[in-house]
Amino acid sequence: MRQDLWIDADDTLWENNIFFERVFAEFVQLLAHSSLSARQVRDELDEIERVNSKLYGYGAANFVRNLTECFRKLSERELCDSDLSCIAAYTARLANHPIEMIDGVADTLCYLADRHHLTLCTKGNPEEQRAKVERSGLQRHFHHVRVVREKDVDCYRTLLVERGRTHAECWMIGNSPKSDIHPALEAGINAVYIPHPHTWHLEYMEVPERHDRLLVLERFAELRKHF
Repeated sequence: MRQDLWIDADDTLWENNIFFERVFAEFVQLLAHSSLSARQVRDELDEIERVNSKLYGYGAANFVRNLTECFRKLSERELCDSDLSCIAAYTARLANHPIEMIDGVADTLCYLADRHHLTLCTKGNPEEQRAKVERSGLQRHFHHVRVVREKDVDCYRTLLVERGRTHAECWMIGNSPKSDIHPALEAGINAVYIPHPHTWHLEYMEVPERHDRLLVLERFAELRKHF
């Protein structure tokens, strides 16, 4: 039976969070705090991101906004133009980083597109996310590309109505328990969890050990065995 497969992008199709982690490491060096460890700086940034993601969303520019706010809060020296310029320069790097495809993605999408209806479903800055899709060369495999502000229960229920399919025919596939798995299951559709070693830690939650609508795979290429 032809299924509706809704597939996440960042850290499911291509590497993403590793670039943010590299920028954060540089930020810690720039901050050069005399007593706070990188973990403690991260804790402060996490609190800022939890608040600001609800106000401004996600993406490179908003991450840099959060870094700037964190720097202002934690810096032991007076903020200068060179500091701000250095932080601001991170935006272009993050928005235009090279697309590093995850192993097996291209061949697997080609295989799936002949058999099922594929929708790329990702959250973040629409312009930034669509640019990454275009640079990836994967858009030809998808019937639709959806960039949403947040992937939650309402998002999946709306997509379900738009597609006009039954719950049993729809699957959300991704690496984020918080955005891809839990809300999809709560919305009544199926989910495929493909863990990534560098998933953003604010997206991590435990997934059910057993669930009749949840499939857990080790690699994206394993989708060929099930669909």
